[in-house]
Amino acid sequence: MVDFNWITGLTGGILIGVSATLLLAFNGKIAGISGMINGALNFKNSEYWRWYFLIGMILGGLIYEYGSPFPPTPLSDTNVSAMIVGGLLVGFGTRMGNGCTSGHGVCGLGRLSMRSLIAVITFLGTAMITVFITNQIL
Repeated sequence: MVDFNWITGLTGGILIGVSATLLLAFNGKIAGISGMINGALNFKNSEYWRWYFLIGMILGGLIYEYGSPFPPTPLSDTNVSAMIVGGLLVGFGTRMGNGCTSGHGVCGLGRLSMRSLIAVITFLGTAMITVFITNQIL
């Protein structure tokens, strides 16, 4: 991360927590993004709120990137093919783990779910091993 600003991290965390809490309180739904996308792509008439949530996430990112006084996000020099493969692997993992990091980490831990605790420990452990391998061995 370049020029990390703790205020933006804190603000983002608060916004994520508030949005997940409001969705659970008023709609009884969990704000896991993989489940959100899966439900939106099923095109059920009663599930239109998922599209609003997803569009709001995209608009929020665009507003931050192009409408805030903070410096723009640095461009990545990562190979596009590697990003696509990584995205597909993440998608496979979210189906296998019955949820993504946002669902388990933000919502599951907040509800004291043991399954989510095990999933988050697995996510973090795998991430640490991956970083070690890519930085120290490769």
